Amino acid sequence: MRIPITKYGLPQIVVFPTILIVLMVIALLLGKKFLPIWTTVTIEVILLIILIWVLSFFRDPFRAIPTDKNLLIAPADGKVTDIEIVDENKFIQGKALRIGIFLSIFNVHINRAPCDCTIEKITYKKGKFKNAMDPQSGQVNESNDLYITRTQSPQDKLIVRQISGAIARHIICETAPGQKLTAGQKFGMIKFGSRTELYIPQSDYTQCRVKIGDKVKAGLTPMVKYNSTKQDQ
Repeated sequence: MRIPITKYGLPQIVVFPTILIVLMVIALLLGKKFLPIWTTVTIEVILLIILIWVLSFFRDPFRAIPTDKNLLIAPADGKVTDIEIVDENKFIQGKALRIGIFLSIFNVHINRAPCDCTIEKITYKKGKFKNAMDPQSGQVNESNDLYITRTQSPQDKLIVRQISGAIARHIICETAPGQKLTAGQKFGMIKFGSRTELYIPQSDYTQCRVKIGDKVKAGLTPMVKYNSTKQDQ
């Protein structure tokens, strides 16, 4: 039976709940002797809510991955906060469409591949921990870039950028250069609030399928669609 908790949550998924359960027991024992019943109940409820949130943060829900190879699907759950054309000279080497997704502490934080692809290289960068809702955080915050190439035509170069936020301080990326990923395949997560960006080459054969303010789900929501006429060439 599949347990809907991600392996990327270790060791937090063991340590944090254990600490919270111990605190709940201590609060109950001390509350009986020294506190009014309503105070004890309030403390227990607060600790229980925190426990439920910790477990839900590391949830790993099933996703029915779209089979349309013309799509680039969302690499993260969250809210689209910015869409703009930027210069990307490190890998794409030209104009690129950048789509930024903000992940709140209540979103699923697992990252997924936007399409069938090959990992060309991975670059980790130390940095600040600014609010991940700010588009500039992608340039100055701690981040991890996956440089990937689509395996379908057109074999575009793409970038998925994992970015730490004001609360998130731990980026997990369990993949390596040369590895092939399928669309929607899980490759890591960012713990406790963060940002994920998708970069694709600017072109007249792609169509952005989201707008600012949209809520998206990793491995499920179409972000960009390729014109089939271009793929047939």
